[in-house]
Amino acid sequence: MIDTVIFDMGNVLISWSPEAVVARLGYGPEESALLRREVLGGMEWCAMDCGTMPQEEGWKRICRRLPASLHEAARQIVFDWWKPPLSPIPGMARLIADLKAEGYRILLLSNATSTLHEYFHRIPGSEYFDGLMVSADEKLLKPQHEIFEALFQRFSLVPENCCFIDDSPLNIEGAWEVGLPGIVFFGDMDRLHRELRDLGVRA
Repeated sequence: MIDTVIFDMGNVLISWSPEAVVARLGYGPEESALLRREVLGGMEWCAMDCGTMPQEEGWKRICRRLPASLHEAARQIVFDWWKPPLSPIPGMARLIADLKAEGYRILLLSNATSTLHEYFHRIPGSEYFDGLMVSADEKLLKPQHEIFEALFQRFSLVPENCCFIDDSPLNIEGAWEVGLPGIVFFGDMDRLHRELRDLGVRA
């Protein structure tokens, strides 16, 4: 019986896309493409999410591949992408509130830097969460089996009694490999409700 629902953050609780993050800065097509590739597509972004590279070091490394005119833009992306208004996924906060009212434990498992702790309260539905696990804090990334095992241990979870919702099929595959049932979220709330019910979740 499912007693815990675990949520990813990006494209599950809030919209996240490299295109949208860069578009806010107002650069032309060439500069925007360069920023998407070198900042959000570089290995440094993964290393910062994994907590194995400080953000300051990541930014400086990225800047070596960028013209000086884009260094400030790279800094804004690395340090401040979350400071403008966040875009919640419609209907998700209501689902989380309903799950909480039904007695489910609600947790977060996200690949993100430790700054997530500074802005998580701004996401609708965050008040219902019973705990967070952030990749940078653990020096691990989804879909590594070790981050799921750390989650189980931290919150005393029985994997088969949980459900994990993530927008990445690779992350869901990693969850299934350690016995954690999962649902790939494609942005369709009606489908998510159906798939939760199929797992026996009152949603």
